[in-house]
Amino acid sequence: MYKKLAVIFLCCSLSVEITGAQDTLTFSQAAELAAAKSLDLRHSRASQAVMEGAWRWGLRAYFPRLGITVSENDRLQQTGADSFIKNYGISLDQLIWDFKIPMSRKLEKMEIDFTSARLDRLSSAIEESAISAYRNILLSRKILSIRKDALLVLEEQRRIMDEEALLGLALNVDLASADINLSNARLDIFSLQLDLYEMEKQFAELLGLETLPVLSEKIDINRSLVLPAAGAAAVLAKNQNPDLADARFSIAKKQAELHFISSSWVPSLRLNGNFGLTGQRYPLTRYNWSVGISLEFSNPWFQNRFGAQTGWEPSSPGQYDRTAMIQNSFTPLPDPAASYGMTQARLALELEREKYSAILEQIGRVAHNAVEKCALMEQRRILALEAASIGSERCRIEEIRLGLGHITRLKLMETLIEQTQREIAAAEAATALLEAERELEKLLDLKPGELIKLAAVLQEPHHIND
Repeated sequence: MYKKLAVIFLCCSLSVEITGAQDTLTFSQAAELAAAKSLDLRHSRASQAVMEGAWRWGLRAYFPRLGITVSENDRLQQTGADSFIKNYGISLDQLIWDFKIPMSRKLEKMEIDFTSARLDRLSSAIEESAISAYRNILLSRKILSIRKDALLVLEEQRRIMDEEALLGLALNVDLASADINLSNARLDIFSLQLDLYEMEKQFAELLGLETLPVLSEKIDINRSLVLPAAGAAAVLAKNQNPDLADARFSIAKKQAELHFISSSWVPSLRLNGNFGLTGQRYPLTRYNWSVGISLEFSNPWFQNRFGAQTGWEPSSPGQYDRTAMIQNSFTPLPDPAASYGMTQARLALELEREKYSAILEQIGRVAHNAVEKCALMEQRRILALEAASIGSERCRIEEIRLGLGHITRLKLMETLIEQTQREIAAAEAATALLEAERELEKLLDLKPGELIKLAAVLQEPHHIND
């Protein structure tokens, strides 16, 4: 039964590789495919494009506004002459100055830039999830390979024990213990195969692929890591960390909002003009035109609109009447509660500055600890390799002791099982080092693999002198 299950799970895990055997997949390719497949990212980018398009159309506020009106007033009277008045008019309104429009556009542009940065961060998070899934598959495959190799060795030892039992050199209790060890090893392999099949299936779905290509990346347990100094990493994190960039953006936005509220009293000025044709029948012979300006002051305590307009209008053939109009409207206390807006904006700015100071101090500690964590993970990898090397030597010695009759073959099998755990621990330590390295790279806003380059640059003499 165990052999049948092994064949089923082995076929499931290898079918994905065999189907795409002609293609390979790297870390970077997996990240790109995951970002391209993400529906959330695609929808967010579409929304971002809509926001940018709406912001560009906001320039329309600076251009003249043209209005065309057409009306016909037909009046039928029982006691007087009927009248049929036709009116055609064109109006033009041009903004001369309005402080609120450029400030509103500036705030909108800042929000668009922030959203764009968040999209880049979302894309990076999706890519990181794909790389993490890729790395977990590599680790599971490595562990599965180690356990399969160990199972072959254990089966060979069990076969020898069976021959020794026939010659009276091995006890039945040792055979039973060996069978238990083999059963446990097979069960571990079955569980790994099942988990690996599910992981590969989910990874293929994440990338939008029906079958998973051959994974070209490998886990190198002998790969060492060169780290930058903890102090240099802390300084770099304070300059480049994405969370600090968001905090600086929030401060800049709150400053702009405070400036916008505190300058809301600045008046707006508009220029308008009108031209009209009137008459009872076509062609229309009467016309009029006018030009004017309007000035508006607005704050929480009062609102004032002032308008002045002048124009010409024909009164009779060869005669023209000049028209002029001045209008002023004053509204006291339009919105007194809005006077607290400046205080709220100032408090919000102070809060963002305090948050920034707290994050700045925290980021320095986190970067320092991240470097130390990577150093500890490197030590763990080295120790795991040394343990595996010592364990391999111990297995060789135990084989010699078996030949001398100092130990039983069951004891050798137990030693081989322990060595398997040491090799798995070395692979897990190498993977944990990769994860810690990537966490430090994200903290410093670096791309995968750039940490080693950065450490090499920082170790150059001119950087050390600086």
